[in-house]
Amino acid sequence: MHELGRVLGAVLTAGDLVVLTGPLGAGKTTLTAGLGEALGVRGPITSPTFVLARTHPSLVGGPPLVHVDAYRLGSAAELDDLDLDYEHAVVVVEWGEGLLDGVSDSLLEVVLSRPRSAAAQDDDAPIEPRTVELRRSGPRWADAPPLLG
Repeated sequence: MHELGRVLGAVLTAGDLVVLTGPLGAGKTTLTAGLGEALGVRGPITSPTFVLARTHPSLVGGPPLVHVDAYRLGSAAELDDLDLDYEHAVVVVEWGEGLLDGVSDSLLEVVLSRPRSAAAQDDDAPIEPRTVELRRSGPRWADAPPLLG
């Protein structure tokens, strides 16, 4: 997940909105750490579950990374109350599915799945590898080449 974040982070620019969707332990924060590394922001990147949003300034003159954990938010209005800088930063929102309608005309959604063993009912161990689906929408991504080769 970290390496995937590095690959995706290399193409992100100010104004990009990324939504990370997946179950607990799927790798959303690890992927965000890779994004932060590629963007050259101050770290470490950790889950902002209790602070809701954390801004990581650039160390290389690029856009900051705004990392949001919307798990505890109940509505789009609560997300809007965070007053995030969508225009000048790369904004990554964990658990943001359905909360960002109308925020941006372009969106990159990264859907992570972490399959579980069907044979062992009590076994929480994931079956590797995880799967990733990239959903790109809007003018920012319309003519963009594939993100992964």
